[in-house]
Parts: sequence; C-alpha cells; structure tokens
Amino acid sequence: MTELRQCMIQDMRLRGLAEGTQKVYLEAVKHLAAHYSRSPDLLTEDEVRDFLLYLIETRKLAKSTVRIHLFALKFLYRMTLKRDWPVLSLARVKKPNRLPVVLSREEARYLLSLIRRPQARMSCVMMYSCGLRISEATRLKPADIDSERMVVCVRHGKGDKDRTVPLPRRTLDLLRAYWAEHRPANGWLFPAQGTLNPINTKAVATGLKAALHESGIKKPATCHTFRHSYATHLLEARESLRTIQALLGHRALKSTMVYVHLTAPTMEQVHKTINNLMADL
Repeated sequence: MTELRQCMIQDMRLRGLAEGTQKVYLEAVKHLAAHYSRSPDLLTEDEVRDFLLYLIETRKLAKSTVRIHLFALKFLYRMTLKRDWPVLSLARVKKPNRLPVVLSREEARYLLSLIRRPQARMSCVMMYSCGLRISEATRLKPADIDSERMVVCVRHGKGDKDRTVPLPRRTLDLLRAYWAEHRPANGWLFPAQGTLNPINTKAVATGLKAALHESGIKKPATCHTFRHSYATHLLEARESLRTIQALLGHRALKSTMVYVHLTAPTMEQVHKTINNLMADL
C-alpha cells in the first residue's frame, strides 16, 4: 500500500466516511492513477481537469459514476493533499432525478421465491419486509433479531445511525426455518461460505439478477428495489410519511416524499381527475 493511499484511508476514517464510500473513493483514485500511470500527487490541475472531461466526453460514463469520481478527487486533493484547486469547485455533475423502480406485491414475492442461495434469499427478504439497505441486511447478526419485541435492530446504518424496524411474523417464521436448516456459526446471520465474513453484497445482487432473468419481469429491479417497494406498499396502506421516514432512516422528509408519486391510490386519483376533465372533449 502506498503512503498516499494509507494517508487518504486515515483521513476518510477521521472524517467518518462509511466503508462503502471509502472503497469507491479509493477505486476512483486508482482509475486516475492508472489513466496517467503516475501517482495522483504528481499530477497537475490541468491533468485532473482533462481526466474529468475524459470521463464525461470520451468514456460517456453515467452521471452517478462521474459524481463519485469528482467527490473522490475533491477529498483526495482538498483533504489529503491540501490542494484547493479551482477546477474542483468548477466541476459540477447534477444528480439525476429519477423515480425509483417499484415491484408489486406479487412480483416481489415471486422474485424472492426464485433466489436460490438461502443467504442471498433471506437477505432480500429482510430488505423487502423490513425496508433495509443491502449493506444493513447482509451484516445482520442473530442478536439483532428481537423476537420478544418483534423488531430488527439495525446497527451502524447510513450515517452510522442505529434504528429499529418492525419484524413481521411471517419474516420471523422464515428466519427460524432458515436458522434450523443452516445454523450459521461465524457470528453473522447470513455468512459467506467458508469465511468469517458476512455474505458479499455482490453475491446477493448476482442472485437477484439471475432470479429476475428467470422470472420474466421486465422491470430493471435491483436489491434497492425491495426497499423502494417496502416504502411504497406502506404508503399505499396509509402509513404516514413521518413513520416511513423513521423506518427507512431518512434524514430528511424530502427523501421519503418521492414515494407519494408511486402509489396506486395516487395514480388512481390522477386517472379519475384527468378522465373527468377530459370527459367533454
């Protein structure tokens, strides 16, 4: 490990960045170094500018990917190397404002039934039935399942926040059946085979991708789609936005408001209103 990489890792830890964020930032800096075949601390501001333009205009990467590279380079040069170059303030990549994909209840159940690996399937069950992020679901421990209070304790969620969410009775039954058959013994509820680590998020995503292909469902669903579907279905059942905000661990209500546009009752009301407006055409 180079001295610069080690120093950036330490700075990110001091800043309190999540492990996932640290990993993608380091990968982005690695891309910069590989592009020029030189250490990033030897590059000029013009070279960093050209690299960002290369990502946008030549590679034509998704805006979300370019944003990650930009944030990573801002951290490296501003925080670790103490170089507040103007290009770092000049560069702007707007965040895409897209509605999330949502599965119907029937689609969610069918998709879950097709995931073959038990650890991956149960991780997805926790995402859908408890609204967990993939990083939260895969890192659950047996002690996080409180069957007396019927809640799941989510430790070190986004922003390093803990929260509790309701545990459905059916989910508890599925967890008990899973436990009786597989008896995970390395401290994690959903362990990776042959290691002391929890199941890798990529393994869960791969299992879901295979199930999606087999299902014939055309929606571009990902693991996060289960969380979106959880929130939308709760809203359709007339749970309050504030309650859903707390269950999801959203810092701002604005993040939760997006689900208002996705619910079936909302769309039905819009259709009714539009039909009435256009009845005399």
